[in-house]
Amino acid sequence: MVIDQYNPGDFYDELFAAKGQPRAEATLLIERIQSLTLQELQRRQQAAQNALFKLGVTFNVYGDNQGTERIFPFDIVPRIVSAQEWSWLEQGLKQRIQALNLFLADIYGEQKILKDGVIPAELIYSASGFLKPCMELKPPQGIWCHITGTDLVRDRSGQWYVLEDNLRCPSGVSYVLENRRVMKNTFPLVFNSMAIQPVDDYASQLLETLLNLASSGLPDPTVVVLTPGIYNSAYFEHSFLAQQMGIELVEGRDLVVADGYLQMRTTRGLQRVDVIYRRIDDNFIDPKAFRADSLLGVPGLTEVYKQGRVAIANALGTGVADDKVIYAYVPQIIRYYLDEDQMLPNVPTYLCWEADQQSHVLANLDKLVVKAANESGGYGMLVGPHATVEQREEFAERIKASPRNYIAQPTLSLSRMPTFLDDHFDGRHVDLRPYILYGKDIYVTPGGLTRVALRKGSLVVNSSQGGGSKDTWVVQ
Repeated sequence: MVIDQYNPGDFYDELFAAKGQPRAEATLLIERIQSLTLQELQRRQQAAQNALFKLGVTFNVYGDNQGTERIFPFDIVPRIVSAQEWSWLEQGLKQRIQALNLFLADIYGEQKILKDGVIPAELIYSASGFLKPCMELKPPQGIWCHITGTDLVRDRSGQWYVLEDNLRCPSGVSYVLENRRVMKNTFPLVFNSMAIQPVDDYASQLLETLLNLASSGLPDPTVVVLTPGIYNSAYFEHSFLAQQMGIELVEGRDLVVADGYLQMRTTRGLQRVDVIYRRIDDNFIDPKAFRADSLLGVPGLTEVYKQGRVAIANALGTGVADDKVIYAYVPQIIRYYLDEDQMLPNVPTYLCWEADQQSHVLANLDKLVVKAANESGGYGMLVGPHATVEQREEFAERIKASPRNYIAQPTLSLSRMPTFLDDHFDGRHVDLRPYILYGKDIYVTPGGLTRVALRKGSLVVNSSQGGGSKDTWVVQ
């Protein structure tokens, strides 16, 4: 069959140890794919894409002249992670989230880590995600980062790295759940014969995490998902999660601060809201506290939040831990708060605000990936080896003009895996975004979102940059 011709090349391949040699955990899957004709594979790929289309699994691209709404491309060849390897990843992710939560509590509290000189204070105060109105904030249970999506990659040797942390409004988990639903129909025999850890309980785990934030003594807390509205790139996910949890999806105009509480407008009058799962960036959530021109948020919400009369997940101010300059200090953060070595290593990172490191970056732009400290979605980034001379010169000027705003990293040879492309399999680069919930305990969804760079040779996996997704199987 066509997968017999697949050559993993000299990259680390997620399914093959070498040409014609599937990894042990992938053997059953590869045997099943080999048993199917090309026409049957094409039929299953099309059926999977059609199913996602009917489910409305879409995302929006801002400024796209082809229309705002697109179907998220999906590939039927799943990524497989062994349960043993997953157990180690899970421990490393829990360690990281625990340390970052302690860091956020400290930064907005006593700031011991700054007084002890572990992180330069000016880096915190100059971070766009650091919000002074959140100083002395005491979120329920002392938890700041309730929902996190941490991006992981592998290099050519198979070593895992944390690429970045997403602690504000991480998106993509809806694709994990819908991809799994579709894959059960695509490869039913494989599902019946392999012990694949389920992801179906994510919505119930998320709801439990949110209910854990409600004030004690409330008999029936009201939880809502707060969305910026239908034009947001992740609106499908907002509505999907609200529906899965059986709670209301609201916009800022549906809410009002009245009688000292946050209230929701209903056909029966105002109803108190106790917990918000917010999918709005901090600066837009309250025009009285942050951006005065925001039409998306709720005037006065921050004050009610500070008084402990409503809970918000994720807590306001968590964006400071998303800053890619702060990311470079996570090994020290883990050592400082937990007295442990980092289990999951960071990608080596150059800080352009330090003169000697900036000189190195400017001299090696053709070899490095440069990222803006607060951008996401593949924006504000230069992949040096794939860039033109003019693009590198432009980024050099940006770095010199605003050194605090840029980091640089080596260009990793990201792991690849077979991807079905019309009539053959070819290797495409992938990353992995597991989702972590921090409630009474820390829960990591088994697997996560595998994003795939569908453009040949591309290292950029983001959906906004032409990427797609795969199901991720954690197997015994």
